Amino acid sequence: MVGQDDRTVERLAFWGIPLSIGVLGLKLLAWYVTGSVALLSDGLESTVNVAAAFIAYFVIRYAKRPPDEDHQFGHYKAEYISAVLEGVLIVVAALLIIQEALGALAAPRVMDAPVLGLAINAAAAVVNAVWASVLIRVGTKHRSPALTADGRHIMSDVVTSAGVLAGLTGAVLTGYPILDPILAILVAINILFQGWKVISHSLSGLMDRAIEPEEEEALKKAIADNAAGSLGAHGLKTRRAGPAAFIDFDLVVPATMTVAEAHRICDRLEEAIGAAVPGAVTNIHVEPESEKAHGLRVRIERRAR
Repeated sequence: MVGQDDRTVERLAFWGIPLSIGVLGLKLLAWYVTGSVALLSDGLESTVNVAAAFIAYFVIRYAKRPPDEDHQFGHYKAEYISAVLEGVLIVVAALLIIQEALGALAAPRVMDAPVLGLAINAAAAVVNAVWASVLIRVGTKHRSPALTADGRHIMSDVVTSAGVLAGLTGAVLTGYPILDPILAILVAINILFQGWKVISHSLSGLMDRAIEPEEEEALKKAIADNAAGSLGAHGLKTRRAGPAAFIDFDLVVPATMTVAEAHRICDRLEEAIGAAVPGAVTNIHVEPESEKAHGLRVRIERRAR
């Protein structure tokens, strides 16, 4: 099942490359027929989508490599690096847009062929909206930070395009061409914000952030419901690395329990945890009952029934 998930993520990442190039072509065509700096800014953001699509594809392929001697916990975090790079590219695109828009403020111009240009840009926005929804849904389901970050950025691009279309329609109807560069600057500010969100979310993953609260609740329940025969568990620690969730805790057993009996309990717990937290890599330290007196802090409130 994991292999199938990997293939799904990799296949989507691959098709993001030609699709992003096609959308970029449409947006540049819209700018070419109108001369609008706001449409140019929208197109510049799409150049980031193309670069991000290439980065995401190659990083996702690298991240799914099995553990090796130098990377014994796997290569999952490579996806976070991809997402950080995408965030940096977004910020660079925003700065380029601001530079272009400030120049246009001094000499605003009326758009050529506005209806045709806006129609082309609207078509590109619809394609992006559908594709972004697919990436976010699949990336979230399969725990792919690179795919999810790409989808969220493209969705922010859709919002940007919608704002540009609305603003330029207003500029055409009111006859105020200065609205074009002003709108481009507003677009750039929004892109800067989106870029910061992508970077901050990815950095938290690189810093070994714990699993989500709802996942932790499911994990605690799985331990409590499947630890029969033990005396309880404590010292729970978790961290998320892309599709993998690394889970460590101590399991207290009667001092007279055999190794084989304790092993069976651990097998049962690992199976239950894997069902509760997809991608779980579980490490359980078994300790005898006498160790409970050492004052270790209990981290799991539910005890085995």
